[in-house]
Amino acid sequence: MSYSYSKVVLFALTLVMLASCVPNRKFMDVAQKQEVAERENEQLRLENEKLTTEVNEFDTKYNVSERKIDALKSDTSVLGSSLRILRKQYDKINSLNDQLLTKTASLREGTEAEKQTLMAELEAVRLALLEKEDALNELETALNVKEEELVEREAKLEELRSMINEKDSLMDALRKSVSDALMGFEGKGLTIEKRNGRIYVSMEAKLLFATGATDVDKKGQEVIIDLARVLGNRDDLDIIVEGHTDADEFQRATYPRNNWDLSVLRATSVVNIMLANSDLNPESLMAAGRSQYQPVDSNNKAKNRRIEIILSPKLDELLEMVGGD
Repeated sequence: MSYSYSKVVLFALTLVMLASCVPNRKFMDVAQKQEVAERENEQLRLENEKLTTEVNEFDTKYNVSERKIDALKSDTSVLGSSLRILRKQYDKINSLNDQLLTKTASLREGTEAEKQTLMAELEAVRLALLEKEDALNELETALNVKEEELVEREAKLEELRSMINEKDSLMDALRKSVSDALMGFEGKGLTIEKRNGRIYVSMEAKLLFATGATDVDKKGQEVIIDLARVLGNRDDLDIIVEGHTDADEFQRATYPRNNWDLSVLRATSVVNIMLANSDLNPESLMAAGRSQYQPVDSNNKAKNRRIEIILSPKLDELLEMVGGD
């Protein structure tokens, strides 16, 4: 093998080593062989066949390396395409980002205006709530006052109930006393009953008066005197004496001239007897004439001709309590 050929081989080996990334150890071997070749040209010729074999091996490796390089180039091309695509996408992203920033700025401006509007609305609502709260506080105060008034009224009502019950009990006791005192006359034209908290002592006219007369006869006076004495000097009663007639026409030129006069004069006669025979306070008595206009039995004239003595508990104290409300 000539010296020029050796240089060519050496150069080729160097290229192969550089292109195929030959391991450093083999590269050193080739370098050593080059030095040996320069010094020992003869020895290289003897080892030509060995070197030729090695060159073939390197050629094979070189071809493999070239294929790898081609593959790398292909991969690089793909990567380049991908990179270009990524750059386009990146540019689009940047563009979208710019648009987003612009829109965000616009929205921020719009949001600020909306926020101001909302703040104004919230302030209006807050003021309205404050007014409602003030009104609620006033209402609560008023309710507290009403509640106190209600408690007071309940207390008064309970007191009224108690007083009414007490008076009712007193009227029950009074009815019994009157009934006991007039027991001998009951069933003889005299009835005693309690209605609406009052005691009604009803005496038919025949028990007290002669026909058309206004003066009470002796037997009738006994009934009235007994009743007056039972009532005694009680000042907790209002006593109304009512005269009633039947519907028969009654006309005279002198008193009593008609049923009105007759009913009033008979009631007055009863009142005079009661006052003359008891300690009753005249201010507690009243005489009244009802004439024929409050009959109790349309089929029995005798029952309509009557004197009714109505005993009512004085309610001045109760009225004062109610009026005080």
